[in-house]
Amino acid sequence: MNQTLRHVDKNINHLIRDLQTLIRQPSVSAKNQGIEECAKLVSNMLKKSGVSSETLRLKKGVAPIVFGEVKSKKNPNKTLLFYNHYDVQPVEPLDLWDDDPFSGKVKGNKIFGRGSADDKGELITRIKAVESFLETTGDVPCNIKFVIEGEEETGSANIEAYLKRFRQKFSCDGVIWEFGYVDSKGRPIIGLGMKGLLYVELSVRESVRDAHSSLAVIMKNPAWRLVDALKTLRDTSGKILIKDWYREVVPFSKSDLKLLGKEPFDEHSFKNEYGVKGFVNGKSGLEIKKALAGDPTCNIAGLVSGYTLEGAKTVLPSSALVKIDFRLVPKMDPKKQFARLQKHLRQNGFSDVKIKMYHGEAAARTNPSDPFVTQIKEAAKKSFGDFVVNVSNAGTGPMHSFVNVLGAPCVSIGSTYMFSRIHSPNEFARIDLLRKTTKCMCLIMDGFSKHN
Repeated sequence: MNQTLRHVDKNINHLIRDLQTLIRQPSVSAKNQGIEECAKLVSNMLKKSGVSSETLRLKKGVAPIVFGEVKSKKNPNKTLLFYNHYDVQPVEPLDLWDDDPFSGKVKGNKIFGRGSADDKGELITRIKAVESFLETTGDVPCNIKFVIEGEEETGSANIEAYLKRFRQKFSCDGVIWEFGYVDSKGRPIIGLGMKGLLYVELSVRESVRDAHSSLAVIMKNPAWRLVDALKTLRDTSGKILIKDWYREVVPFSKSDLKLLGKEPFDEHSFKNEYGVKGFVNGKSGLEIKKALAGDPTCNIAGLVSGYTLEGAKTVLPSSALVKIDFRLVPKMDPKKQFARLQKHLRQNGFSDVKIKMYHGEAAARTNPSDPFVTQIKEAAKKSFGDFVVNVSNAGTGPMHSFVNVLGAPCVSIGSTYMFSRIHSPNEFARIDLLRKTTKCMCLIMDGFSKHN
């Protein structure tokens, strides 16, 4: 084991170079930019590291999954699966980047570029951990599988179909999730769950074209109509007003509350990072942590109508559009919640508001007492010196699909510094955390192989 960990240290420059190669290949799923090229690059990188790889396809127009596998000689009865993604977020606004978003530029302890942290940095730690075992021992402690998708940043619309079609190929005993945050004190946050998501679009059209604003005395303004509809969805405290929205929500258990109480949250650092003066409803302490892990949300992600460029234009817009994401918690069914939203709009007199569902994903959580969690905590302690256990991440991913289809526990742990600007300009990965996480993945594989 020590020899494998030393290999990680000796070859950190190779890790950096390979990550730069991945960053320099654009792979923006929202624009279908470089997806096929990046899938091929990832597959070749796996093969170069000693992992057999193939590209799996569902149907034309759907991003391929890169599948990798190494069979263990000494322990062929246990399988650990790494789930990651090779697609990235769009880079705009370009003018806020200090360098080319796909440069992979190294400055001190940081590697900059879109995907450097989310998720190519995380992916490279998993690949290099497996490579280190193969090069030092000629084997891996247990069977290893990679499932690397290309649609995560657009909602993983086809991941469940992939899981069902290739259920046998993907079968495993545990899943290491595609990312994991590291807090401001250098502690990895071991995530046991993720919230679900319902993403919708509401729109109103009142006329065939924009009109002079003087006609607002006789023509309806779709922006006001949409604002009136939005005001019925939630109150000023953030409580969602749709009937039965919270019906299936299960309160935190005593063990969940105990874990939440131990979770650190640096309110001062958070406020400084985002430039905010306070939190919703003046939340502080445990209430913040409970909200992040277990409160459903109704968030306006984008709102567009009329003239929004520089200067004045007296216009009465013909249409208005809003995109909303609802974060869901365990037991909330996205399709059922969507039906409740539709009913709410009808019953409140907004049948004219068109509604479109883009994506739905259920929430998932792994039991804190699962032996898999214990093994990961042991590895994190050895690699980082300390760790934090998180009941549920505030964000969303297709964890429910993995738990539901593969029947395996999913745990999130990784190298992403919590202020690494993912999804924003000047995204970066920290080299010191990439090194520690690669070692942590080695330790997880080793520990996982030794437990029944």
